[in-house]
Amino acid sequence: MLKHVFSTLISGSMVLGVAGVAHAQDTITGAGATFPYPVYSQWADAYQDDSGIGLNYQAIGSGGGIQQIVAKTVTFGASDAPMTKEELDENGLMQWPMVMGGVVAAFHVEGIEGGSLTLDGPTLAEIYQGEITNWDDDAIATLNPDVDLPDTQITPVYRAEGSGTNFLFTHYLSQVSESFANTVGEGKSVAWPAGVGAKANAGVASQIANTNGAIGYVEYAYAAQNDLSLVHLENQAGNVVEPNMDSFMAAASNADWEEAPGMYLVLTNQPGDDSWPITGASFILMHKQVQDADAARQALEFFDWAYTNGNDMAQSLDYVPMPENVAEMVRESWGEITGPNGNAVWNP
Repeated sequence: MLKHVFSTLISGSMVLGVAGVAHAQDTITGAGATFPYPVYSQWADAYQDDSGIGLNYQAIGSGGGIQQIVAKTVTFGASDAPMTKEELDENGLMQWPMVMGGVVAAFHVEGIEGGSLTLDGPTLAEIYQGEITNWDDDAIATLNPDVDLPDTQITPVYRAEGSGTNFLFTHYLSQVSESFANTVGEGKSVAWPAGVGAKANAGVASQIANTNGAIGYVEYAYAAQNDLSLVHLENQAGNVVEPNMDSFMAAASNADWEEAPGMYLVLTNQPGDDSWPITGASFILMHKQVQDADAARQALEFFDWAYTNGNDMAQSLDYVPMPENVAEMVRESWGEITGPNGNAVWNP
Protein backbone atom coordinates (compact mmCIF):
# COMPACT_ATOMS: atom_id res chain seq x y z
CA MET A 1 0.00 0.00 0.00
CA LEU A 2 2.62 2.56 1.04
CA LYS A 3 4.86 1.74 -1.90
CA HIS A 4 1.90 2.49 -4.16
CA VAL A 5 1.24 5.77 -2.38
CA PHE A 6 4.79 7.05 -2.77
CA SER A 7 5.32 5.82 -6.32
CA THR A 8 2.04 7.52 -7.21
CA LEU A 9 3.28 10.80 -5.75
CA ILE A 10 6.58 10.65 -7.60
CA SER A 11 4.90 9.82 -10.92
CA GLY A 12 2.62 12.85 -10.57
CA SER A 13 -0.76 11.13 -10.45
CA MET A 14 -2.77 12.43 -7.53
CA VAL A 15 -6.01 10.44 -7.50
CA LEU A 16 -6.70 8.69 -4.20
CA GLY A 17 -9.27 6.18 -3.12
CA VAL A 18 -10.98 5.81 -6.47
CA ALA A 19 -10.67 2.07 -6.97
CA GLY A 20 -12.89 1.00 -9.81
CA VAL A 21 -15.13 3.60 -11.45
CA ALA A 22 -16.50 6.41 -9.29
CA HIS A 23 -19.11 8.78 -10.65
CA ALA A 24 -18.40 12.49 -10.31
CA GLN A 25 -20.99 12.97 -7.61
CA ASP A 26 -19.38 10.14 -5.64
CA THR A 27 -15.93 11.75 -5.51
CA ILE A 28 -14.77 14.41 -3.04
CA THR A 29 -12.33 16.92 -4.51
CA GLY A 30 -9.47 18.51 -2.62
CA ALA A 31 -5.96 19.86 -3.16
CA GLY A 32 -2.97 21.00 -1.17
CA ALA A 33 -0.33 19.80 1.25
CA THR A 34 1.85 16.77 0.53
CA PHE A 35 2.68 16.48 4.26
CA PRO A 36 -0.55 14.51 5.05
CA TYR A 37 -0.79 12.68 1.70
CA PRO A 38 0.21 9.22 3.02
CA VAL A 39 -2.45 9.20 5.73
CA TYR A 40 -5.11 10.81 3.53
CA SER A 41 -4.48 8.03 1.02
CA GLN A 42 -5.03 5.29 3.59
CA TRP A 43 -8.13 7.04 4.93
CA ALA A 44 -9.48 7.45 1.40
CA ASP A 45 -9.09 3.77 0.54
CA ALA A 46 -10.76 2.66 3.76
CA TYR A 47 -13.53 5.23 3.47
CA GLN A 48 -14.39 4.17 -0.06
CA ASP A 49 -14.65 0.57 1.14
CA ASP A 50 -17.12 1.75 3.80
CA SER A 51 -19.12 4.31 1.84
CA GLY A 52 -18.50 3.97 -1.88
CA ILE A 53 -17.35 7.61 -1.93
CA GLY A 54 -13.89 8.30 -3.39
CA LEU A 55 -11.41 11.11 -2.83
CA ASN A 56 -9.63 12.95 -5.64
CA TYR A 57 -6.84 14.80 -3.82
CA GLN A 58 -4.17 16.75 -5.71
CA ALA A 59 -1.01 16.78 -3.58
CA ILE A 60 0.39 20.01 -5.04
CA GLY A 61 1.68 21.77 -1.92
CA SER A 62 0.02 24.04 0.60
CA GLY A 63 0.38 27.14 -1.54
CA GLY A 64 -1.45 25.48 -4.41
CA GLY A 65 -4.13 24.17 -2.06
CA ILE A 66 -4.84 27.66 -0.73
CA GLN A 67 -5.01 29.05 -4.27
CA GLN A 68 -7.46 26.36 -5.39
CA ILE A 69 -9.83 26.69 -2.43
CA VAL A 70 -9.83 30.49 -2.73
CA ALA A 71 -10.66 30.05 -6.43
CA LYS A 72 -13.42 27.54 -5.52
CA THR A 73 -12.09 24.89 -7.92
CA VAL A 74 -12.13 22.21 -5.18
CA THR A 75 -14.41 21.42 -2.26
CA PHE A 76 -11.58 21.68 0.27
CA GLY A 77 -8.02 22.84 0.45
CA ALA A 78 -5.26 21.51 2.70
CA SER A 79 -2.34 23.45 4.12
CA ASP A 80 0.36 22.89 6.72
CA ALA A 81 0.77 26.66 6.96
CA PRO A 82 -2.36 27.86 8.76
CA MET A 83 -4.07 30.99 7.56
CA THR A 84 -4.51 33.81 10.05
CA LYS A 85 -7.97 34.75 11.28
CA GLU A 86 -7.76 37.91 9.15
CA GLU A 87 -6.85 35.92 6.02
CA LEU A 88 -9.68 33.47 6.65
CA ASP A 89 -12.23 36.25 7.09
CA GLU A 90 -11.01 38.08 4.00
CA ASN A 91 -11.60 34.98 1.87
CA GLY A 92 -14.74 33.69 3.57
CA LEU A 93 -12.95 30.57 4.78
CA MET A 94 -12.68 28.48 7.92
CA GLN A 95 -9.95 26.01 8.86
CA TRP A 96 -9.38 23.18 11.27
CA PRO A 97 -6.51 20.80 12.12
CA MET A 98 -6.92 17.29 10.74
CA VAL A 99 -3.76 15.54 11.88
CA MET A 100 -0.36 16.41 13.37
CA GLY A 101 3.12 15.18 12.56
CA GLY A 102 6.81 15.91 12.45
CA VAL A 103 9.05 17.47 9.83
CA VAL A 104 12.48 15.84 10.02
CA ALA A 105 15.94 16.67 8.73
CA ALA A 106 17.26 13.71 6.73
CA PHE A 107 20.74 13.28 5.29
CA HIS A 108 22.81 11.08 3.00
CA VAL A 109 26.54 11.08 3.66
CA GLU A 110 28.59 8.14 2.43
CA GLY A 111 30.63 6.74 5.30
CA ILE A 112 27.98 7.27 7.96
CA GLU A 113 25.05 5.48 6.32
CA GLY A 114 22.52 4.07 8.72
CA GLY A 115 23.71 6.27 11.54
CA SER A 116 22.46 9.51 12.95
CA LEU A 117 23.91 12.95 13.43
CA THR A 118 23.12 15.54 16.05
CA LEU A 119 22.48 19.15 15.11
CA ASP A 120 21.05 22.15 16.87
CA GLY A 121 18.83 24.80 15.33
CA PRO A 122 21.48 27.49 14.78
CA THR A 123 23.82 25.02 13.05
CA LEU A 124 21.02 23.77 10.81
CA ALA A 125 20.20 27.40 9.99
CA GLU A 126 23.82 28.10 9.03
CA ILE A 127 23.79 25.08 6.71
CA TYR A 128 20.73 26.43 4.91
CA GLN A 129 22.22 29.92 4.78
CA GLY A 130 25.22 28.46 2.93
CA GLU A 131 27.61 29.39 5.75
CA ILE A 132 28.49 25.81 6.73
CA THR A 133 29.49 24.00 3.54
CA ASN A 134 31.27 20.78 4.55
CA TRP A 135 30.24 17.91 6.79
CA ASP A 136 33.47 18.03 8.81
CA ASP A 137 32.89 21.68 9.78
CA ASP A 138 33.89 22.43 13.37
CA ALA A 139 30.32 23.29 14.36
CA ILE A 140 29.06 19.86 13.26
CA ALA A 141 32.10 18.08 14.69
CA THR A 142 31.59 19.67 18.11
CA LEU A 143 28.03 18.29 18.21
CA ASN A 144 29.21 14.84 17.04
CA PRO A 145 32.49 14.10 18.83
CA ASP A 146 32.23 10.34 18.29
CA VAL A 147 31.50 10.49 14.55
CA ASP A 148 34.27 10.39 11.94
CA LEU A 149 32.92 13.09 9.64
CA PRO A 150 34.12 13.08 6.02
CA ASP A 151 35.26 16.15 4.12
CA THR A 152 32.16 16.03 1.93
CA GLN A 153 30.42 19.08 0.52
CA ILE A 154 26.96 19.71 1.98
CA THR A 155 24.08 19.98 -0.49
CA PRO A 156 21.02 21.48 1.19
CA VAL A 157 17.81 20.29 -0.48
CA TYR A 158 14.72 22.47 -0.23
CA ARG A 159 11.14 22.53 -1.50
CA ALA A 160 10.99 24.21 -4.89
CA GLU A 161 7.32 25.20 -4.67
CA GLY A 162 5.23 26.98 -2.06
CA SER A 163 4.55 24.53 0.73
CA GLY A 164 3.53 24.21 4.34
CA THR A 165 6.61 22.08 4.98
CA ASN A 166 8.66 25.09 3.86
CA PHE A 167 6.67 27.23 6.27
CA LEU A 168 7.19 24.93 9.26
CA PHE A 169 10.90 24.52 8.58
CA THR A 170 11.61 28.21 8.01
CA HIS A 171 9.38 29.22 10.92
CA TYR A 172 11.47 26.99 13.20
CA LEU A 173 14.81 28.24 11.86
CA SER A 174 13.64 31.83 12.26
CA GLN A 175 12.75 31.10 15.89
CA VAL A 176 16.18 29.72 16.73
CA SER A 177 18.40 31.91 14.52
CA GLU A 178 18.11 35.68 14.37
CA SER A 179 20.49 35.68 11.43
CA PHE A 180 18.26 33.28 9.47
CA ALA A 181 15.17 35.32 10.35
CA ASN A 182 16.82 38.49 9.05
CA THR A 183 18.30 37.05 5.84
CA VAL A 184 16.03 34.24 4.65
CA GLY A 185 12.95 34.59 6.84
CA GLU A 186 9.88 32.39 7.03
CA GLY A 187 7.15 31.55 4.57
CA LYS A 188 5.64 28.99 2.23
CA SER A 189 8.18 30.22 -0.36
CA VAL A 190 11.53 31.84 0.40
CA ALA A 191 14.67 32.69 -1.58
CA TRP A 192 17.16 30.04 -0.50
CA PRO A 193 20.79 31.22 -0.70
CA ALA A 194 22.22 27.70 -1.17
CA GLY A 195 21.29 24.22 -2.27
CA VAL A 196 19.00 22.57 -4.82
CA GLY A 197 15.23 22.47 -5.05
CA ALA A 198 12.91 19.50 -5.47
CA LYS A 199 9.16 19.26 -5.84
CA ALA A 200 6.96 18.00 -3.00
CA ASN A 201 8.01 15.89 0.00
CA ALA A 202 8.50 12.87 -2.26
CA GLY A 203 10.83 14.78 -4.56
CA VAL A 204 12.93 16.09 -1.68
CA ALA A 205 13.22 12.60 -0.19
CA SER A 206 14.30 11.19 -3.56
CA GLN A 207 16.86 13.97 -4.06
CA ILE A 208 18.38 13.29 -0.64
CA ALA A 209 18.55 9.55 -1.27
CA ASN A 210 20.40 10.06 -4.56
CA THR A 211 22.84 12.82 -3.56
CA ASN A 212 25.95 12.16 -1.48
CA GLY A 213 26.33 14.99 1.02
CA ALA A 214 22.67 15.99 0.92
CA ILE A 215 20.53 17.18 3.78
CA GLY A 216 16.85 18.05 3.46
CA TYR A 217 13.59 18.41 5.34
CA VAL A 218 10.57 16.17 4.79
CA GLU A 219 7.54 14.86 6.60
CA TYR A 220 8.56 11.82 8.64
CA ALA A 221 6.67 9.19 6.59
CA TYR A 222 8.60 10.12 3.44
CA ALA A 223 11.95 9.75 5.22
CA ALA A 224 10.89 6.38 6.62
CA GLN A 225 9.68 5.13 3.23
CA ASN A 226 13.05 6.02 1.67
CA ASP A 227 15.10 4.59 4.59
CA LEU A 228 16.84 7.92 5.06
CA SER A 229 19.21 8.63 7.93
CA LEU A 230 17.73 11.17 10.32
CA VAL A 231 19.20 14.08 12.24
CA HIS A 232 18.61 14.21 15.99
CA LEU A 233 17.90 17.78 17.07
CA GLU A 234 18.49 19.73 20.23
CA ASN A 235 15.12 21.05 21.41
CA GLN A 236 14.10 24.15 23.35
CA ALA A 237 14.82 22.38 26.65
CA GLY A 238 18.39 21.72 25.53
CA ASN A 239 17.87 17.97 25.11
CA VAL A 240 18.83 16.03 22.00
CA VAL A 241 15.72 14.20 20.78
CA GLU A 242 15.06 11.60 18.13
CA PRO A 243 12.22 12.14 15.64
CA ASN A 244 9.53 9.56 16.41
CA MET A 245 5.93 9.27 17.52
CA ASP A 246 6.82 9.92 21.18
CA SER A 247 8.63 13.19 20.48
CA PHE A 248 5.93 14.34 18.03
CA MET A 249 3.24 13.64 20.64
CA ALA A 250 5.25 15.45 23.32
CA ALA A 251 5.29 18.59 21.18
CA ALA A 252 1.64 18.22 20.17
CA SER A 253 0.56 17.92 23.80
CA ASN A 254 1.20 21.66 24.25
CA ALA A 255 -1.36 22.64 21.61
CA ASP A 256 -4.14 24.86 22.98
CA TRP A 257 -6.65 24.88 20.14
CA GLU A 258 -9.44 26.50 22.13
CA GLU A 259 -7.43 29.70 22.57
CA ALA A 260 -6.22 29.85 18.96
CA PRO A 261 -8.10 32.48 16.87
CA GLY A 262 -9.28 30.82 13.67
CA MET A 263 -7.47 27.71 14.94
CA TYR A 264 -4.19 29.33 13.88
CA LEU A 265 -1.50 27.45 15.80
CA VAL A 266 2.11 26.64 14.90
CA LEU A 267 3.76 23.92 17.00
CA THR A 268 7.45 24.48 16.22
CA ASN A 269 10.01 24.85 19.03
CA GLN A 270 7.53 23.78 21.72
CA PRO A 271 8.66 23.50 25.36
CA GLY A 272 9.07 20.11 26.99
CA ASP A 273 11.99 17.78 27.68
CA ASP A 274 10.97 15.33 24.96
CA SER A 275 9.40 17.62 22.34
CA TRP A 276 10.45 17.35 18.71
CA PRO A 277 11.13 20.93 17.63
CA ILE A 278 9.66 20.84 14.09
CA THR A 279 6.14 19.58 14.68
CA GLY A 280 3.03 20.92 13.02
CA ALA A 281 -0.60 20.32 12.17
CA SER A 282 -2.10 19.91 8.72
CA PHE A 283 -5.22 21.99 8.20
CA ILE A 284 -8.36 21.68 6.10
CA LEU A 285 -9.80 24.82 4.50
CA MET A 286 -13.41 25.22 3.35
CA HIS A 287 -15.67 28.11 2.44
CA LYS A 288 -18.27 29.14 5.00
CA GLN A 289 -20.81 29.72 2.26
CA VAL A 290 -20.78 27.00 -0.40
CA GLN A 291 -22.57 26.70 -3.72
CA ASP A 292 -22.71 22.89 -3.68
CA ALA A 293 -24.13 21.85 -0.32
CA ASP A 294 -24.08 18.16 -1.20
CA ALA A 295 -20.37 18.22 -2.09
CA ALA A 296 -19.55 20.07 1.14
CA ARG A 297 -21.61 17.62 3.17
CA GLN A 298 -19.82 14.66 1.56
CA ALA A 299 -16.45 16.19 2.46
CA LEU A 300 -17.48 16.79 6.07
CA GLU A 301 -18.78 13.24 6.37
CA PHE A 302 -15.37 12.00 5.24
CA PHE A 303 -13.54 14.16 7.79
CA ASP A 304 -15.96 13.07 10.51
CA TRP A 305 -15.29 9.44 9.59
CA ALA A 306 -11.51 10.06 9.65
CA TYR A 307 -11.66 11.60 13.14
CA THR A 308 -13.66 8.59 14.37
CA ASN A 309 -12.01 5.74 12.50
CA GLY A 310 -8.63 6.95 11.25
CA ASN A 311 -6.48 7.17 14.38
CA ASP A 312 -4.85 3.75 14.08
CA MET A 313 -3.99 4.36 10.43
CA ALA A 314 -2.52 7.76 11.33
CA GLN A 315 -0.39 6.33 14.13
CA SER A 316 0.86 3.48 11.92
CA LEU A 317 2.43 6.19 9.74
CA ASP A 318 3.72 8.14 12.78
CA TYR A 319 1.19 10.94 12.58
CA VAL A 320 -0.40 12.24 15.77
CA PRO A 321 -4.22 12.03 15.69
CA MET A 322 -6.24 14.97 16.93
CA PRO A 323 -7.54 14.48 20.49
CA GLU A 324 -11.26 13.69 20.74
CA ASN A 325 -12.05 16.99 22.47
CA VAL A 326 -10.48 18.87 19.56
CA ALA A 327 -12.37 16.74 17.04
CA GLU A 328 -15.62 17.58 18.84
CA MET A 329 -14.76 21.29 18.81
CA VAL A 330 -14.11 21.06 15.07
CA ARG A 331 -17.39 19.26 14.42
CA GLU A 332 -19.24 22.02 16.25
CA SER A 333 -17.54 24.63 14.09
CA TRP A 334 -18.87 22.97 10.93
CA GLY A 335 -22.27 24.42 11.79
CA GLU A 336 -20.94 27.70 10.34
CA ILE A 337 -20.86 26.21 6.83
CA THR A 338 -24.06 27.01 4.94
CA GLY A 339 -25.46 26.25 1.50
CA PRO A 340 -27.10 28.58 -1.04
CA ASN A 341 -30.36 28.52 0.95
CA GLY A 342 -28.59 29.64 4.14
CA ASN A 343 -29.14 26.35 5.92
CA ALA A 344 -26.30 24.59 7.71
CA VAL A 345 -24.66 21.90 5.59
CA TRP A 346 -23.60 19.77 8.54
CA ASN A 347 -26.34 18.17 10.61
CA PRO A 348 -24.76 15.73 13.10
